[in-house]
Amino acid sequence: MSRNGKQPSRRSVLAATGAVAGVSALGVARPASAAAAPSPASAAPKVTPQDAPPFVTPAVRPGDARYADLTVGLNQRWTAAPNRIHLVSTTEQVVSVVAEAAAAKRRVSVRSGGHCYEDFAYNSAVEVIVDMSEMNRVYFDADKNAFAVEPGATLGKVYDRLYRGWGVTVPGGMCYSVGAGGHVAGGGWGLLARRDGLIVDHLYAVEVVTVDASGTAKAVVATRDDTGPLRDLWWAHTGGGGGSFGIVTRYWFRSRTATGTDPSGLLPKPPAEVLVSLISWPWAKMTQADFTTLVRNFCAWHEAHGAPGDTGGLLSLLTLNHISNGEIALLTQLTGDTPNADAVLKNFLDQITRGMSIPPETPSENGSADGPLANFLVPRRWSWLKATHYLGTSNQVMTNPVLRGDEKSAYHRRGYTDRQIAALWQHLRSNDLDNPMAQVVVSSYGGQVNAVGTADTAQAHRDSVFKVLYQTNWTEAGKDQVNLAWLRSVYQDVYAETGGVPVPNAQTSGCFVNYCDIDLNDPQYNGSSVPWHDLYWGGNYRHLQQVKAYWDPTDFFRHGQSIRLP
Repeated sequence: MSRNGKQPSRRSVLAATGAVAGVSALGVARPASAAAAPSPASAAPKVTPQDAPPFVTPAVRPGDARYADLTVGLNQRWTAAPNRIHLVSTTEQVVSVVAEAAAAKRRVSVRSGGHCYEDFAYNSAVEVIVDMSEMNRVYFDADKNAFAVEPGATLGKVYDRLYRGWGVTVPGGMCYSVGAGGHVAGGGWGLLARRDGLIVDHLYAVEVVTVDASGTAKAVVATRDDTGPLRDLWWAHTGGGGGSFGIVTRYWFRSRTATGTDPSGLLPKPPAEVLVSLISWPWAKMTQADFTTLVRNFCAWHEAHGAPGDTGGLLSLLTLNHISNGEIALLTQLTGDTPNADAVLKNFLDQITRGMSIPPETPSENGSADGPLANFLVPRRWSWLKATHYLGTSNQVMTNPVLRGDEKSAYHRRGYTDRQIAALWQHLRSNDLDNPMAQVVVSSYGGQVNAVGTADTAQAHRDSVFKVLYQTNWTEAGKDQVNLAWLRSVYQDVYAETGGVPVPNAQTSGCFVNYCDIDLNDPQYNGSSVPWHDLYWGGNYRHLQQVKAYWDPTDFFRHGQSIRLP
């Protein structure tokens, strides 16, 4: 139940069924009257994409040649053996599949992009997989005065469609192949986050297939303009994570401050061009003193520039690769419309490198997880779309279909201590591991992300200045244990004073739900008094539980870290 106890209107609950079909060839939803108007008798029938039948295929079952590819995601560690996979293309199909599964009490999981870091989409308990990859349209919906994005649309497609069609964008993630479905629900971030906030800061509405206490499946549309349970359902999808409340079949985006009905004014306009820099330092020349100085400088700059509006056009990723990679890399993007952009970028790089005894060098062709960016030692000025394509497809992890992996995360309000930097130095130089894809990536945060209140969205981390991804990827199952042991050891050592995890305190804020980490549930790895859900959502978790109780009272949608019923 919501805080004010109001019931959703029947019109809102049924809105989904009337909104699915009417999309013109130009991507604008047609009024129902226009869609229903008969063609003149003399005119030949005109077949347009929205008139064509939806993508329909029988359920894929064991024995089908497609089965193996449809039961594993990006992380090859996780596979499932369901009795069926449904490739859906409309909201009505999702309602039908969920209704059938609910009646038969079959366990359901959902795939939009296949990038889940844990086994939440693919595990031995799953009986039915709902594959959203064919629900991938991006268009302007005139009725909602907002841009509709279906969950199977990859971020690369979303950026292309919004920019080429209307000259706008959403501040989502960097990797092209991430599906919108889980990315948005988890409060995704990207290279424009410090300038434009998180992608959920522009979320206007969400369409969700839910299951009520009687087992009835229905499609519900919830907006930020609603009140009561409907607004709660919208709010839960602004960072509450996927797989807890229902199956998202559509998102609509319109910025809070947008006015009018001109689509080109309803979302942020990306910069016409950006400055891109990539520099590196070879491990062969790196001393512990230089390593300490580099990490200190990066943290100090972000502590000083974490407020909204402070150099918001600049976002940087310091990739601390394992020594077997050969180098450490710093990738920086600055929007070209930043006043005195060239000087701002130079000043940033000067501050990051100040006090180091070794100068930065040109990265090796494939030495960085950011890909073959060897020609960016001298910053390059490119169009935003060109840079987005290049940076989004150059990451070796995101383009390798045979990798296994594991990830952990932390939000930081303050920089690493000297003891923590020494722990990073030790583990990144460990002889226990020989893996060029083992790394700690320290990424800019803050800026406009911190302009939103902690409880205004489900994403609670609104006062951090940088975010850290601890990860390792490998190819052979026989190397699982050595990689998992290394990742766990570096993470636990860095946060040893707080039980091996980044608990909410003056220095850290918790963890990022989209970098899901099942170890947080385990007291062997989380020795703090802070449970996993509070590391993700802090004080917002209790509200998320209320939303869960109202919209999924039977816990039909669940996984290892889904919202628990209160």
